[in-house]
Amino acid sequence: MFYHIFYPLREYFFGFNVFKYITFRASFAAVTSFLIAVCLGPLIIRRLKDMKVGQPIRKVEGGVDLWDLHKDKEGTPTMGGVLIILSVLISTVLWADILNVYVITALFATLWLAAVGFIDDYLKLAYNSSKGLKSNFKFLLQVLLCLILGVFLMFWPQTKDNFTVITFPFIKLVLNVGIFYIIFMVLVVAGSSNAVNLTDGLDGLAIGCIIIASIGYAIMSYITGHFKFADYLHTPFINGTGELTVFCAAIAGAGMGFLWYNCPPAEVFMGDTGSLGLGGAIGIVAVLIKKEFLLIIIGGVFVIEALSVILQVGSYKTRKKRILLMTPIHHHFEMKGWKETKVTIRFWIIAIIFLLLGLSTLKLR
Repeated sequence: MFYHIFYPLREYFFGFNVFKYITFRASFAAVTSFLIAVCLGPLIIRRLKDMKVGQPIRKVEGGVDLWDLHKDKEGTPTMGGVLIILSVLISTVLWADILNVYVITALFATLWLAAVGFIDDYLKLAYNSSKGLKSNFKFLLQVLLCLILGVFLMFWPQTKDNFTVITFPFIKLVLNVGIFYIIFMVLVVAGSSNAVNLTDGLDGLAIGCIIIASIGYAIMSYITGHFKFADYLHTPFINGTGELTVFCAAIAGAGMGFLWYNCPPAEVFMGDTGSLGLGGAIGIVAVLIKKEFLLIIIGGVFVIEALSVILQVGSYKTRKKRILLMTPIHHHFEMKGWKETKVTIRFWIIAIIFLLLGLSTLKLR
């Protein structure tokens, strides 16, 4: 909004020309979303407490008592993802080019998946259970989102030429898969959304990794939308995607604001409202800038968390044996005797390493 209000005023005062620059607006988007989250945090936490929106803790998982480790967390307000999503939305609307099709698409996907998560959280709380929305129905809503956006982006003049293209890290290969790209899009967006949801099990773990991943995709978005940088790094240039830098910066800022209250011991949890919405946000950005496979690297922690569950289930069904003490894998290390803060900080370190590896692929082509 500020871009459309202040940038045209450069004709009267040259200082307004600064609103042209994505780096300037991205920086202030991060600061704005951080301040919104920090300032609104106490109000929302208090409101959630008044509504008795407390997190139920699993009593038994695979024969191991998780409740003994996390019993002090029972009753901590959840659905704090509302705070993150609200901060991202306000900041992005203020600082991004809100008429940009990529920004509109990213916001729509984020709000859609956050709404799915909100319903999931509400059902868990309403029935005082760790089970919420049925997984099949949740996946169906994720597929529906990808179908709606897929059809729209395939025919929208600005996006139709690049939308069905898949690029690969390390090699200069561009593959146009046509309508089948929508299936690939479902895997990326739904996979990212659900992987972040699985990671959200310890204080600060998921949001810390989201902050790191969003910084990575902010950099990738800026490069993809900047002709000279894209040409120099031999990566596809997609006009307009640079505005997603502002969106990703807003996620990073809101994440840091939320971490202010979610750091151990957490005063609030993001719930599925936050994890599904933010995971989908990162996934849709990866789709829009054609850096889908990089999500496996930059979001490496999320991939490991998801794989740990898949392998555990597969092993138990085929061999009747578990390969981990508990899944997702962060609980395995808790069972091994690691303190919660140690698990969280070490996973953050791993996420940073994955981010650096992901950024290195820009020159390894």
